[in-house]
Amino acid sequence: MPSETNFELITTVLATADAFLREGPRLFKPFGLTSAQYNVLNVLAESAAPGGLSQRELSDELVVDRSNVTGLLDRMEKAGWVRRDDDPADRRIYRVRLTNEGRKLWENIAPRYEAVVTQITHGLTERQARDTLAVLSRLKSASSQWKTPA
Repeated sequence: MPSETNFELITTVLATADAFLREGPRLFKPFGLTSAQYNVLNVLAESAAPGGLSQRELSDELVVDRSNVTGLLDRMEKAGWVRRDDDPADRRIYRVRLTNEGRKLWENIAPRYEAVVTQITHGLTERQARDTLAVLSRLKSASSQWKTPA
């Protein structure tokens, strides 16, 4: 039987995620962005894939459903931040890339995001951060592997 601490751990992880989602607009809204849109810009800007990412690769990296990525990219393409090009090897696939405008937007907001991350994590040692990452990674993996109780 799980301990009370385990229940508190999961509750705190969910509350922390909710707090981040609730507070994200303070940083992103002045730039006309949502947190999800920033995540797309960030993944594309940090990607080493020279031809961009497929929508599937992008949804896997963002850990969101592909159907959600389509609408998100539609809005971002309309804003001029990303573009979707046909994949030369597979006509069923689009490759998603940042536009120059999208890259400039990311370059403007990324340092501000990094500053907020620094504020939030201030006081954590490198070891505490690594240990927390290990625990969260394990919880993330286990969250998709549980079985319905009998």
